[in-house]
Amino acid sequence: MSANRSFEDLVAEGAAVPTEGWDFSWFAGRAVEERPSWGFAVTAGERLARAEAVLDVQTGGGEVLDFALGRAEPARPVLAAATEGWPPNVAKATALLRPRGVVVVAAPDDAPLPFADETFDLVLSRHPVRPYWDEIARVLRPGGTYFAQHVGPASVFELVEYFLGPVPEEVRSGRDPGRERADAEAAGLEVAGLRAERLRMEFHDIAAVVHFLRKVVWMVLGFTVEAYQPQLRALHERIEEGPFVAHSTRHLFDVRKPG
Repeated sequence: MSANRSFEDLVAEGAAVPTEGWDFSWFAGRAVEERPSWGFAVTAGERLARAEAVLDVQTGGGEVLDFALGRAEPARPVLAAATEGWPPNVAKATALLRPRGVVVVAAPDDAPLPFADETFDLVLSRHPVRPYWDEIARVLRPGGTYFAQHVGPASVFELVEYFLGPVPEEVRSGRDPGRERADAEAAGLEVAGLRAERLRMEFHDIAAVVHFLRKVVWMVLGFTVEAYQPQLRALHERIEEGPFVAHSTRHLFDVRKPG
């Protein structure tokens, strides 16, 4: 797709692609990421088919919940809600999920969940900024489940460190699944299952790098094409010799509230 295209043309394309939602289909043919073996969205659909009241925390553009609800049909939860903190995603998720009967609530990622105690028997989340275990425990019914895929430690740090240089160890070890397990248990929850995988990623052109860093804004905070022009040009020349390889880390939580 990027053969014989100039650095300037590719960077301009990557800078122009809309970043709303969590649809990554634009990357087809120009970046690839190995997927976790557990198939989160498919398994979430199986959980939804048995749920009465479900909450999807930090739903993004609603794409994952929409897919999972489609897998669950014709079964449908009596109550389905989702939260999202970024206004463009709130609008996108509302448009996508309203036809499925999902109420999308605008709520900051770092605020208490805007729901009453013991409202849901299933809470889902894919790649939350961080899990607020006390709030998850509060809104779950006794016997209810939190089923979520989290980003793990040092995810895609090959790319992060290319732009920022070596990252302190305390930053690299953030999102540690063992630490998150301990926090979940401290909130009174039981961890029934915890799996972790390290997955290969490849960037095949500089447009994919630019779009990725604009979309996943916490990777290189304050990233702009102008601020990182020399690094982008050098990386473009490197990618012309072969893909830039990084690794994502993911872990899967299956957590239960005693009841």
